[in-house]
Amino acid sequence: MTAQQPPHARPAADIRVASVPGGHVYVRHCSAPEPDGVRRLRDPRPNGAPSTSQQWWPPVMLDPDWVNAHHEDFDVFHLHFGFDAQSPVQLTALVDTLRQHGKPLVYTVHDLRNPHQVDPATHDAALDVVIPAADHLVTLTPGAAQVIHNRWNRTATVLPHPHVVELSRLNRPRPSRDRFRVGVHAKSLRPNMAVLPVVRALADAVAELHDAELQVNIHREVADPSSAAHAPRLLSVLQELAYRGRLTLTVHDYYDDEQLWDYLTSLDLSVLPYRFGTHSGWLEACHDLGTAVAAPNCGFYAQQRPCLTYGHTQREGLDEESLRMAVRTAYDERPAPQATVQERTQERDELAAAHRALYATTLR
Repeated sequence: MTAQQPPHARPAADIRVASVPGGHVYVRHCSAPEPDGVRRLRDPRPNGAPSTSQQWWPPVMLDPDWVNAHHEDFDVFHLHFGFDAQSPVQLTALVDTLRQHGKPLVYTVHDLRNPHQVDPATHDAALDVVIPAADHLVTLTPGAAQVIHNRWNRTATVLPHPHVVELSRLNRPRPSRDRFRVGVHAKSLRPNMAVLPVVRALADAVAELHDAELQVNIHREVADPSSAAHAPRLLSVLQELAYRGRLTLTVHDYYDDEQLWDYLTSLDLSVLPYRFGTHSGWLEACHDLGTAVAAPNCGFYAQQRPCLTYGHTQREGLDEESLRMAVRTAYDERPAPQATVQERTQERDELAAAHRALYATTLR
């Protein structure tokens, strides 16, 4: 620590937090709608990045040079995600720089297994740097907290995921329809997805039900030969299943928020085709909108929000019968419960207060 900057000095006014990333909906909704004594810094834009670009960039705040230049602008550094591209050496340099300036590190463990990386070793190496170094740990479920305790002998505070959909949207009635619609959104084929086994099993399960249909959505770049996500064989199989009337295939550009909420409310059941993972913002959005979710038994989705569960892990593969039963249960028990504005508002207020208290304690 430097002599000029005592470690973890408490600020006199609002607690200023450098959140990584600052603009993500999870981070934004960890604050109360009204000023609450916590001020989160905005994400700095990388040099040369156009202001209108939607491309993902590694957060600038992860750079030790940024910390050196801006350490007087924040009191607490709160890491969430976005460090996929950082090596253990780079993360160690970040941790050391924060220590040099007496800035406490809070880390919310969203992912024990990175859904964007096939090999878990890369993320494990990052966690082996960040989790032991953090002054305070947060996670979303008791199961994740237990893993953290078992692997690193650290205690994590368990705090729920805040609402994803804006509160004003929660008041809208769901559309009425005669058919039961099951949806799988393959996005751009993240490495943790096993789309074809899940879709094939769902096509069989949905065919057993009266007035039911299966819709599969996928991003347009999967059909683009110039894209890294190009998957012609998978697309060919989906098109063949659609031609046979087993499903409806929709290929589209990325949805904005309103388009995504419209899509989710058009479903009675959203099936997450994951073979590994930990927690899910998609699950939270479905909870906000009243769409049932069938989530795999890998990770801790069922501890995060009430949902249907089916067997699906990277090691054991897909349990088709459990998936069929999840579809049948959603069909029999519809409509799914929907979060209320009052519930989500109270939860957000409690979450903001918990973060404020956590930061204040860390700064003592």
